[in-house]
Amino acid sequence: MLSRHIIAVARSRGLLQARNRSSALALATFRGLNAAQKAQFHASRLLQAETVKVPQMAESISEGTLKTWTKQVGDSVAIDEEVATIETDKIDVQVNAPVSGKIVQLLANEEDTVTVGQDLFVIEPGEAGESAAPPPPKEEASVGKEKPKDATEPSDQQVQKTLPETPAPSESDKRSGGVSAGQPKKAEKVSKEPKQEKPMKEPQEPPASVAGARNETRVKMNRMRLRIAERLKESQNAAASLTTFNEIDMSSIMEMRNKYKDMILKEHDVKFGFMSVFAKACSLALQEVPAANASIEGDEIVYRDYVDLSVAVATPKGLVTPVVRNAESMGFVQIEKEIAALGKKARDGKLTLEDMAGGTFTISNGGVFGSLYGTPIINLPQSAVLGMHTIKERPVVVNGQIVIRPIMVVALTYDHRLLDGREAVTFLVKVKEYIEDPRKMLLVA
Repeated sequence: MLSRHIIAVARSRGLLQARNRSSALALATFRGLNAAQKAQFHASRLLQAETVKVPQMAESISEGTLKTWTKQVGDSVAIDEEVATIETDKIDVQVNAPVSGKIVQLLANEEDTVTVGQDLFVIEPGEAGESAAPPPPKEEASVGKEKPKDATEPSDQQVQKTLPETPAPSESDKRSGGVSAGQPKKAEKVSKEPKQEKPMKEPQEPPASVAGARNETRVKMNRMRLRIAERLKESQNAAASLTTFNEIDMSSIMEMRNKYKDMILKEHDVKFGFMSVFAKACSLALQEVPAANASIEGDEIVYRDYVDLSVAVATPKGLVTPVVRNAESMGFVQIEKEIAALGKKARDGKLTLEDMAGGTFTISNGGVFGSLYGTPIINLPQSAVLGMHTIKERPVVVNGQIVIRPIMVVALTYDHRLLDGREAVTFLVKVKEYIEDPRKMLLVA
């Protein structure tokens, strides 16, 4: 019994010693690795590359065009940092990194059509930026080990120390012209003959445009422009569009704006413009003429007791119409803040589908570009759109006297299937009355 116990103890001690030797050998091997090899060891043992797919964009969007790669293979990214941009017919979708790490493979090219769920790129998890800087060359590392004290010296002295010194010419070199045998023959020729500088070539200027040239440039339409063209033509084909005009004296609203714009800018950090006043006037007029805020769905007319106001914003990729929700319950300052925020998102390409979906009435301000007259196109399934234009001073008759007043021409394009002329004209006259005397807006319950 005692012998069996002794044998068991001996075996356990031998196994423990073998394990200790194995651990010591592994530790010594790991300590012998350099920093890059250690990082690779950890990455191979602990990290696993992850394939990122094209994300869900919206219920109605199943594909898009891969517009740009903002990161390339080998670049380090932080979590939620943008890697690619996908262009759709409505918005631009950003694809962000799900984790911090390094991009190891791109699975699609720019301008490729990609679908939801398709593999897009491969990322290797890790700390952001750990692999961004490559390891220093061996030569530089050896120099740093040999002369660490030179690191504190001026840079010009360090450069001089790294350059090879020119050996003093020997007696034979002096007799042969001061050039050693190891130097190239070209240097010998230069030492004997004076240096002749070659005349520098003048930079070639681009060829001047030839008179009568007939050049053509073809540019592929982006998805948003294609979608805009499709919807505008659909509106012309589907709606029975008709436009009515009116003139608005802007004297009162301009006086109000000049009086309060500085105060509003100081207290609310937003500019006081005409869009908020027109938005409020339209919201009140739409509640009085509900057909202008309705839409046709099949064989039914949908009336709404709220106003989701679509505001047309011009962007480099095309016209977009973000929506101000429940504009009827907002004041001037609230509307201005909302329009400013949506306009900034539109110009930065940050609009989402939720920002543009569900408008019930549209306002388009072509006056900022100098438009004097125009007939806006209805944004289906809406039933009407108001077009604002530039302000011009014109002679008008007031109380039997000819006076000069700032006049804006406004246009209302409406779907004659839903609105009759009486309702459309009534709506536009209501807007005119509210703008010419803004105090009336305070009297509406």
